[in-house]
Amino acid sequence: MDYDVIIIGAGPGGIFAAYELSKGDPDLRIAIFETGKPLSERRCPIDGVKVTSCIHCESCSIMSGFGGAGAFSDGKYNITNDFGGTLHSYIGKERAIELMEYVDQINLDNGGAGTKLYSTANASLKRTCMENKLKLLDAHVRHLGTDINLVVLGRLYDTLCPKVDMFFHTPVERVELVDGGYRVQVQGASYTSGLCIISAGRSGSKWMEQVCRDLDIATESNRVDIGVRLELPAELFSHITDELYESKIVYRTEKFEDKVRTFCMNPHGIVVSENTNGIVTVNGHSYEDPDRQTDNTNFALLVSKHFSEPFSDSNGYGESIARLSNMLGGGVIVQRFGDLIRGRRSTHERIGDGFVTPTLQAEPGDLSLVLPKRIMDGIIEMVYALDKIAPGTANDDTLLYGVEVKFYNMHVAVNGNLESCHEGLYVIGDCSGVTHSLSHASASGVYVARDILQKRNAG
Repeated sequence: MDYDVIIIGAGPGGIFAAYELSKGDPDLRIAIFETGKPLSERRCPIDGVKVTSCIHCESCSIMSGFGGAGAFSDGKYNITNDFGGTLHSYIGKERAIELMEYVDQINLDNGGAGTKLYSTANASLKRTCMENKLKLLDAHVRHLGTDINLVVLGRLYDTLCPKVDMFFHTPVERVELVDGGYRVQVQGASYTSGLCIISAGRSGSKWMEQVCRDLDIATESNRVDIGVRLELPAELFSHITDELYESKIVYRTEKFEDKVRTFCMNPHGIVVSENTNGIVTVNGHSYEDPDRQTDNTNFALLVSKHFSEPFSDSNGYGESIARLSNMLGGGVIVQRFGDLIRGRRSTHERIGDGFVTPTLQAEPGDLSLVLPKRIMDGIIEMVYALDKIAPGTANDDTLLYGVEVKFYNMHVAVNGNLESCHEGLYVIGDCSGVTHSLSHASASGVYVARDILQKRNAG
């Protein structure tokens, strides 16, 4: 075998698996294969001047490369079992929290020291939410910020470089079973290993589906989250973000009893576009450095859609809505809330006259022509519900960017060790359908690495 362990994907799951493996057994021959670029080469060409919208790079530097899609996020590590994935259902709640805390300590040791850990433990907001038909989910939140997150990833990269062979710009085409292990096929070459860890992230969801078909690994249809990203003056949410930073608030709509939730809150942050499999969607970032902060706060409002037979392509459904947005707006569409509820599209003039200055150059339009009525009705209800705990949320000038879509891989059948039906083939991180967050994905990498080390020591 060329290697003892091959890891596919250099996102948080792959990084922490390699970190724990190399720490536990320095003699292990480990390789990481990554579609994107090394951390130092990851640059989005959108500069707001010469390049104002997505130009569909061959490999999106926001979504792929060392650090995965979370590298340029605002570096929030949510230490909780209430959201972010179902890792606890495989390994137990206590162990899941222990692993997330272990990951947190590694981040602190690698440049994250001094960043704040927020908590909902004694938040008076819980009662206020309950009084207004909202639910605040429990969590401890470590906010690194996009800038500090990159520092941490840089130090982890430097730690791994002497110990792990890293292949960038090297997408894996196929994974095959061979005697004694696995072969990964890349363009013009192939490599073998006794063990294989797949950590291809959300952007690898389609590729993972093909791997499961090729290797006859059972899967179950998952969900897709569809919605918009709100941007409003930071003062309106400061009483929440100053205490909690990231607040996960859930609302059950009166009309359809659908659940709408806040997601990825970025105080004093910026709205950004990202490219997933050729589809441009919206996201948000924020920085720890005060000099890079803005006067706005942004966060997503998402509605989860689960599908039953005979339909099973939840990601395809989300992609079709995102493609419609791209077709109408050439990318991301932005609309004032006041225009939305009056049934008219936004224009450059109305947005320019508003009290909220957009942080992303997006095309004014009408999101009601993109999002299904049921989803749009739920988002409007949620805006009015949030207005009760953060007055001003439903102001006319609140901006809605669309669409925001969170693609989840189908649930891959794995056992309690996150191992597939093929011995030695592990599936971790967001491509497994088990995790949906930086903290859960990182913890899954540590967990699998420890399982491998334990088996080697026992053997």
